[in-house]
Amino acid sequence: MQRISRILIDQAHSQAWTIDLSLAQQMNPANPADASYAKFQELAQEAGHKVLPHKIGTITHSVLEDVDVLVLPHCANSDWEKTVGYGSPVYENDEIQTIQEFVAAGGGLLVLGENEQAKYGNNFNELIGKYGIKLTNETVQDSTRNFQNVASWPMPEFPTLLLSDFRFMVHDVVIYRSGTLELANDFAGEVFLTTSESALPAQTPVAVALQNGEGKIVVIADSDIFGDDSVNDLDNAKLLLNVLGFLTLGSKSDKRDVAAARTELANNPAWMSMQEVIESLRPMQSKEGAIEDESLHSSAAALIEKLIIGIRELSPNFSHQNEYLAQAIKDVEKWRDNGFKTPDFYESLELFRPDLIRKNDVQNLAIFSMYTQNGNPNRNLEVLVTNTFWPDWLAAKEKKYSNPALIPIEFVGFTSGYDTNSAVFFPETVAVREVATYYWGGIFCDREAARFRKVVTGAKELLCIPLPASADELISDQLLAQETFVLWDLIHDRTHSRGDLPFDPFMIKQRMPFWMYALEELRCDLTTFRETIVLDAEGDYLAKYIRYAILFDRLFRFPITGDRTRNYDGLGGQIMFAHLHQSGALHWRDNRLTFEWDKVIDSVLELCDKVDALYHDGINRSRLAQWIASYEFVKGLVPPHPASNWAKGTDQLPTGGELKEVVNLVLDDEFPLNVFYETLNRKLSDLVLSTKGITG
Repeated sequence: MQRISRILIDQAHSQAWTIDLSLAQQMNPANPADASYAKFQELAQEAGHKVLPHKIGTITHSVLEDVDVLVLPHCANSDWEKTVGYGSPVYENDEIQTIQEFVAAGGGLLVLGENEQAKYGNNFNELIGKYGIKLTNETVQDSTRNFQNVASWPMPEFPTLLLSDFRFMVHDVVIYRSGTLELANDFAGEVFLTTSESALPAQTPVAVALQNGEGKIVVIADSDIFGDDSVNDLDNAKLLLNVLGFLTLGSKSDKRDVAAARTELANNPAWMSMQEVIESLRPMQSKEGAIEDESLHSSAAALIEKLIIGIRELSPNFSHQNEYLAQAIKDVEKWRDNGFKTPDFYESLELFRPDLIRKNDVQNLAIFSMYTQNGNPNRNLEVLVTNTFWPDWLAAKEKKYSNPALIPIEFVGFTSGYDTNSAVFFPETVAVREVATYYWGGIFCDREAARFRKVVTGAKELLCIPLPASADELISDQLLAQETFVLWDLIHDRTHSRGDLPFDPFMIKQRMPFWMYALEELRCDLTTFRETIVLDAEGDYLAKYIRYAILFDRLFRFPITGDRTRNYDGLGGQIMFAHLHQSGALHWRDNRLTFEWDKVIDSVLELCDKVDALYHDGINRSRLAQWIASYEFVKGLVPPHPASNWAKGTDQLPTGGELKEVVNLVLDDEFPLNVFYETLNRKLSDLVLSTKGITG
């Protein structure tokens, strides 16, 4: 689970703020809230951070060793402020050097200055000057845009943001007798708060953020903004959490690395031999897996012998699969002995049961003639090694969201059938003589997470989207993304058989209009989205990340992945985009995509209600009537192709004949991409293609 980020608030340099309430009482007996950052600590810790004071002594590398963010509140000499009484407001040269090295190595730094900076006797400007920032001596006044009609309590404005969405769930903030910031010409960061047009000085920076090396810095020209008597004014508290989220980005990451296992397998002679065999057999096999050219049988038999030797040499590494591997060898031999006709792996598939050992880091070796969904459509012989992703927290969640068939897995090694977009391993893809019992379904969470991160990062850059810190965290952290996807998959997958179901939810092999598949997949995602509200109430930290994952995967990846031939996953994304756009939850203006985060959750839940109502009412309709009602629903959001037969109206459809006649009239691209997605597809198609074969 997620590691807690650690925030250190300096109290050792004559600070005018303290997180110690008793000390704040001594500093300002008449109004201790004007000297206290206790609420800062409380808010941060409720958000999952750990906040500690640095009470005494210089700031050294050892002091910062386990720290993710260093906070330097306004400090002053005793002529101007009542302070904590420890140390000098002047940071030593070695301290400044240590802090700068801390940032460059990945730490976060929050500097909270004041107006009339020069009089306080601190040397903040010496520290932040390296980054092209200077605290001025000014005091902002704004007689028009202010809080409670106090001109020295101005309400600054957010300019256009790119670096991070500091405005996430924030409408207005207020600063108190604030100074301003002077920025060098080569300042490499972003201004995220400025004075208004009516202020004096007007449209001047008061808060900036930047990245330096591996770390991040935020400087705000007012320290009262997060004091106890101010932090709950307007949206100051939300801004604080956004700032801390930005500064701690990456600090919560735990590491999970299967690279060592991949390298070990890749260098195993038996594995290398098996891979060579599979790739040599691949061009010999027909679509259904047979080797029809008898002249190839002799060489194919020799290859099968090498494959069997490889399986036996690898078998000691998979002792829990002894029975399955023995049967897999028999099935391969049977295929050879029967003249390489259509292969049959029924017996070994019955014994391949990864669902029986759902434990973290259990590896499984699989040998089947199979196709790979969203990958190779032919039933070629494939060999792969998977690693089960089943941490304790997921095992606990599965008790609530029971899904005994779900197996989250990671790639350790695979043959070229999986050097594709396929991120699933399903038993129904295996060549068998009759339908087998489906005990399990494998989801490659490492591939899902990696391609999501890559595509969303590309979309963020292309569309100039300022993302909230938590969304940035998701796309920057592979392990967090994997955790997010497996919980999403767990809830999504079980939803297929729950709720109002007017038709078989596992209808992928039925022949019906592709928008029905689109609505079913979308329904499961929307239901999962709704369930995150429950998870939030239970304190599950993954809830917000699942919402981002559903939103961004549906909006940015699905519509532009694959061709436009009955692309039902793509249509689901188009439906979501259209609904959010119509409701005003997202905007596409000036070649920038922005979200109205206050509206997003309610808008998605509204779409969920509409799809649920469509399903609920569908129980009372005929199959064709439900197809038509669903078409009308989709058409209300995504305009159909101008040449659509269905768009002409039901009186133009052959409704008196067999159902296949109306299905035959559905265009391959019944609901084309809109202008936004045409642009996105043109600019990101190469990036999407580059995720082929990605493993994370």
